[in-house]
Amino acid sequence: MKELIIKGNKSTSELLVGESIGNLGKYLPSGKVVVITDTIVDSLYRNFYRQFPVIEIGIGEQVKNLSTIAQIYSEMLKLEADRSWFIVGIGGGVVCDIAGYAAATYMRGLKFGFVSTTLLSQVDASVGGKNGVNFEGYKNHIGTFNQPEFVICDPEMLKTLPPREVLSGFGEIVKHALIADENMFKYLEDNYTEAINLNSEAIEQLIYTSIVIKSGVVNRDETEQGERRTLNFGHTLAHAIEKCTPEYTHGEAVAIGMAAAAGFSFRQGRITSTELKRIVALLKNLGLPVNTTIPKESLIAAMQHDKKREDKAINLVLLNGIGKCEVLKMPVETTIELAAALDFIDGK
Repeated sequence: MKELIIKGNKSTSELLVGESIGNLGKYLPSGKVVVITDTIVDSLYRNFYRQFPVIEIGIGEQVKNLSTIAQIYSEMLKLEADRSWFIVGIGGGVVCDIAGYAAATYMRGLKFGFVSTTLLSQVDASVGGKNGVNFEGYKNHIGTFNQPEFVICDPEMLKTLPPREVLSGFGEIVKHALIADENMFKYLEDNYTEAINLNSEAIEQLIYTSIVIKSGVVNRDETEQGERRTLNFGHTLAHAIEKCTPEYTHGEAVAIGMAAAAGFSFRQGRITSTELKRIVALLKNLGLPVNTTIPKESLIAAMQHDKKREDKAINLVLLNGIGKCEVLKMPVETTIELAAALDFIDGK
């Protein structure tokens, strides 16, 4: 097991890569504990937390809303939960977002931890203290910054995932490589087959390296005032895609968003045609999409309502090479050029 630490403004978060869900009890306080999870995870892992009350939610992005939060509040009230209770979110990104937001807001804040059960969650959603829900179709439009006490990342749990959910996690893994680690990108190019087949050595290295990158960024900029915005690479278009259709997983939408951002970076002379081809080739080799048939007018309209918009400007993350990036404040109309960059991507 490898351990990393995020030091937040309010608490310290312990990230445990390679820890087993079977050791969950080691990290729980002696007081009352409630588990928040979804129906599928509960059917697979209830034996590991059967001693605790469980609040079960539905599955998918459609449940990541304020109605589900209200359901959790109601069930917490029925349990007579007070501020001394501890919440454990056991599941993927949706569960972690919902559990973290509920914990941060119920009675002005309860301590909480995560057992992350999907690759996407282990490398991204459960790490960093951003907890949120969607509102009127806009991704994570309502949320908080609040660190979990711990995050358990058990790679063995990934073996129960459908292949498409595994691939979704690689969208965020590639993102971390592109913004911060050229050697990680080369490793992915050389070992993508072993990685998508969940070879223990390959997948644990990629999970750990991703968390090293993200935790380092969060330690330096917890509340996204500067450097943490680099973690949004590919997400401006990705969130627009998710607003327009439920057809794509988050990782698939991020892959398309990264392809567009790479294409735009190329058009601005920031990366070479060879680098662009390498990025697109890796995404394809991982089984991720690099383009979409969603009308560009719909994508542009959704991007111009992105939560990262600031008045008439938008913070856009572009590449300055593989493993290097820059956050640029650009006119909101730049989203037109970002969408148009998809025309330069092979695979439309």
